[in-house]
Order: sequence, then structure tokens, then C-alpha cells
Amino acid sequence: MTANLGDAASELGGCHARHLAVRYLTLDVKRWLDGRYSDRTGRELFAAASELVHLIGWMARDEGNQGLSQKYHLHSYRLAAEAGENELSATALRGLADQAVDLGHIPTAVRLAEACEQRGRKVANPKALAYYRNTYARAAAADGDHATAAKLLTSAQAAIEHAPALPGQSWASHYSHGRWAHESGMIHARLGDLAAAEEHLHLALDIHGLDRRRTRAIVLADLGHVQLKRGATETALATWNAFLDCADGVRSVRIDDGLTNIAARLPALPDSPAAAELRERVTTRA
Repeated sequence: MTANLGDAASELGGCHARHLAVRYLTLDVKRWLDGRYSDRTGRELFAAASELVHLIGWMARDEGNQGLSQKYHLHSYRLAAEAGENELSATALRGLADQAVDLGHIPTAVRLAEACEQRGRKVANPKALAYYRNTYARAAAADGDHATAAKLLTSAQAAIEHAPALPGQSWASHYSHGRWAHESGMIHARLGDLAAAEEHLHLALDIHGLDRRRTRAIVLADLGHVQLKRGATETALATWNAFLDCADGVRSVRIDDGLTNIAARLPALPDSPAAAELRERVTTRA
């Protein structure tokens, strides 16, 4: 059920299905948690509940409800600890760290990301290792610690290169090569290496084939910004038009942020038919 709800959210945004996930948690899963079971069944149940609660936290964050998201991630961490699951515990810490970066709480983000990566070392899952190391790299880059960020980027790449292409069962096992390429690209951009950033974003789109509309749209928005910074204005405008095509019908704060960022940059661009067309599309979408 968590996988099905997560698939819907990945395609159309967390706003679409969070009420369904919460209802399932409070009406069905709570009844099972309050029941009687063996220690082994209890650990499995708490682990499954941790993943569902983590998903609801992700959905709340994708709605822009940061406080609620944080509460769910904390509950997910407690459930994972009760289950004795290092990977789920690290994943919950990863969600908190990533959120702290976005909110500008950088010292907190670094501490959470370091704890996530340290706990993740106990996990024999290359996708999980890449996931946690890139999270720590993102926090380090935001903190201005370029050396640590670069070291972790290299370590994350080494891990993802040994990871199977197909997704596994856990949340971290769904960290695809495409998501790794996207996150690595944005970390490179934060470090000032725009050429490497654009290369990784193209890698995410063209080679690793991101197939979820929400995810693909976010990458296209980011790619357009990198292209604009590199002076390729017309290419950036074309990329942003592709973003608008892909984002149609998706309800996500990340999509809204992409629109806001594009709209803020359009007035400074030279007048052209492509710029005028994009400006009209952005205004209509807003």
C-alpha cells in the first residue's frame, strides 16, 4: 500500500494522495499496531509503519507543510528505532536533514546529515549509501565545506555505480541512478561547477530516464537555471517550456517554487518571441 501511494505521489505530487495515506494509517495500521503480536511480527510491523509515516512526511513537505512534515519524520525515526532498522532510521534522518537545508538551518542540517551517513554505513545497500552520502554532501556544500562535499560526491558515485538498476523494496532502494544524477548535479551547481552540473542533469534526463512527471519536471526547472547561468538563454527558455509541459496537472510545492524562480528571472532576459511565449505561459499557470 505504501508503494502504491508513493507511486501516485511521485507522479502527481504529494498533495494528491496524503489524505488517503493518513486515513490508511489512522484507520487500519493503528489498529494493527494496537494489537497483539510476536516480537518478530512487531518489528516487521513497526518497520512497515515507519515507511508509511515517512511517506506521509514527504507528502506533507511536498504540500509545503514543513512543521507537519517534521513531526512525521520524527515519528518515522522512532518507529524505525523500535524496529531496530538502521536503514529506516537513516532514511528518516535523511528527510530531516534535507528539509533543514531547504529551510536554511544549515548547522542543524549538517549534524543530521552526518548522523544519517554514519548510521547508513551499517547498511549493505549501495543505493542507500549513495542516498545518504549525497545528502551529507548537499548539507556540506550549503555550509561552504567544499572539500567534504566533493569527497562525499565521489563516494556516492562509487556506491551508485555498484547498485542494481531495478528498485528494491525499501525507500532508500528506490534511490535511482536518475535521482542520484539530479542531486549530484545540483550539488555541483552549489559548488560552482556549472559544467558538471549540466552534465549530470542531462544524464538524469536522457540516460537514466526519469519517468515520473513530478521528478522530471523538477529536473527540467533546475536544468534551465543552470543553462541560464552558463549564458545559454535560448536553450534555457526551451528547457523551461518543457518543464511547463511536464508539470501540467502536478500539485507540488517544488513545482510552484520552480514557477516562482522562473518568473523572477524572466524580466531580466532580453526580449524575444521565445521569452514572450514563456512569460505568457508562466503567467497563465500562476
